[in-house]
Amino acid sequence: MDFLTEFPEMGRQDLRDLKKSIDAGFREFSREFGQALETFFEPLLRFLVWLETLLLATPWPIILIVVGTLAWLGSRSLKIVIGSVLSFVAIGYFGMWEDTMSTLAIVSVATLVCFVLGIPLGILMARSDRAQTIVTPVLDIMQTIPAFVYLIPVVMLLGIGKVPGLIAVCIYAIPPIVRLTNLGIRLVEKEALEAADAFGASYRQRLFGVQIPLALPNIFAGVNQTIMMSLSMVVIASMIGVAGLGVPVLRSISNQYLALGLMNGLAIVALAIIFDRVSQSYGERLQKHRSGGHHD
Repeated sequence: MDFLTEFPEMGRQDLRDLKKSIDAGFREFSREFGQALETFFEPLLRFLVWLETLLLATPWPIILIVVGTLAWLGSRSLKIVIGSVLSFVAIGYFGMWEDTMSTLAIVSVATLVCFVLGIPLGILMARSDRAQTIVTPVLDIMQTIPAFVYLIPVVMLLGIGKVPGLIAVCIYAIPPIVRLTNLGIRLVEKEALEAADAFGASYRQRLFGVQIPLALPNIFAGVNQTIMMSLSMVVIASMIGVAGLGVPVLRSISNQYLALGLMNGLAIVALAIIFDRVSQSYGERLQKHRSGGHHD
């Protein structure tokens, strides 16, 4: 049964006109503000290009030392350190080093952007129920809408390249850090807040001295999820000109190269496991430290 036959007043021509007016309006908007948006995102593009160039120019032994050091600082686990270093050695051995460095650059910048934007938004949601009511449906849409759908307006506004890919990754990856920052701050015990108030703490002192430190395990769980979702967008972002491990995967799909796709897919999995284990271990250590503080 045709839906439009049941509602004749909502004719097909009206629907076509509505679609055309939306398309025309967006095209006009992109012509008017496209250049201004490109200028606005120029510093972000420069930072991304600088980080990618730095990673590609750094000798592999130094990268391995940095990876091992960061893994140790985050996890304090020798197994995770050895596993991380061996994973990067395998990535280099199988010829995926450059693509991996490009992927690390985009994931690092996307995580940083999500961190800078997501935590203040999560704090705002925790402070105001009205803000939470407004932002929550937006986060729901960002998490559920197919990635290809919001690639369309981003590409129409900014064309093909690194910045549109980065924006698409951030749209997809930012909701967890916002939600978990909000949740972590709201879960802080009332007794701790009452004690801060009793000492005459201002809102800023209470936020940065009590609420955020106690919410850190939840915030780091949000960072963990944001990194995972950034990595999951790598292949889709490669469709609009983002260099990295997604490009060979995309090429293997179009040319039916099973081995190429499998190897690069496994490299993405290896990065995801490393990031996941290190950030989870760090979050667990924060949780233990917090629990220890309570017992004292």
